[in-house]
Amino acid sequence: MTNARPHITKAVVPAAGMGTRFLPATKATPKEMLPVVDKPAIQYVVEEAAAAGLSDVLMITGRNKRALEDHFDRNYELEEQLTRKGDEAKLERVRESSTLATMHYVRQGDPKGLGHAVLCAEQHVAGQPFAVLLGDDLIDPRDPLLSRMIEVQQALGGSVVALIEVDPEQIHLYGCAAVEPIGWQGSGEDGEVVRVTDLVEKPDTADAPSGYAVIGRYVLDPAVFEVLRETEPGRGGEIQLTDALRTLAARSADTGGAVHGVLFKGRRYDTGDRADYLRAIVRLACEREDLGPDFRAWLQEFASTELQA
Repeated sequence: MTNARPHITKAVVPAAGMGTRFLPATKATPKEMLPVVDKPAIQYVVEEAAAAGLSDVLMITGRNKRALEDHFDRNYELEEQLTRKGDEAKLERVRESSTLATMHYVRQGDPKGLGHAVLCAEQHVAGQPFAVLLGDDLIDPRDPLLSRMIEVQQALGGSVVALIEVDPEQIHLYGCAAVEPIGWQGSGEDGEVVRVTDLVEKPDTADAPSGYAVIGRYVLDPAVFEVLRETEPGRGGEIQLTDALRTLAARSADTGGAVHGVLFKGRRYDTGDRADYLRAIVRLACEREDLGPDFRAWLQEFASTELQA
């Protein structure tokens, strides 16, 4: 039987946050442009979308985010200068960001939460299923989480969320999902698939329905827009995407509902927290062929010295 579901080509990247946890660095620079080794964090996210076959990326921005548009645009003056110098390696790296995908931008306006940011994408998505990637979560390219989620959506319909198991003391920092097994394997790639039966945004530890936390990757049915328009502000006075997905989880896939989860056990780097941001840089730098050997040697010497101090 032929799968009649539309092929997913569009990604939405909410990037309107103020980045107050990184002040004063983010006073004049978008938090998404903070470097992770030698690329801005947002480029890793767009690279992930492109690697999963998503060629159309809509970025939801706000004030003081012009640097995002500039980064994914051509810089002819810089390219010409590098060409004159014969520096082909740097030229290729500069051009790389402008060739990843077709980029679009829309301003969120009032910061009314993640659900509202997603709602801003409705016209661009044009009634098709789409992916949402949050910039604070970087997924290692060796762990194709997004491709697995797209496979699940294409096979089972509805919407798909990415889940990780966290320490019970940390669950209040996340949306939390109640799940049940469904016994579906698909291609057999990493990432067990479950059905989501309930979702709660940042519950108290005692009230959490499970230890499974929602992280910043979603593949959504366009039915989410209808629900978001009717969703009242929730926790923090914001329109929560988690609340809309809770409503969809109670519906059948035939009506745009049903929510499935992919249990992710791969490599994830959290750049939304200062300490985790630093850890992400260290981990990624250690794994680079051009930087790793010297950096690891220095790190071992530094750690040994610090431990003896």
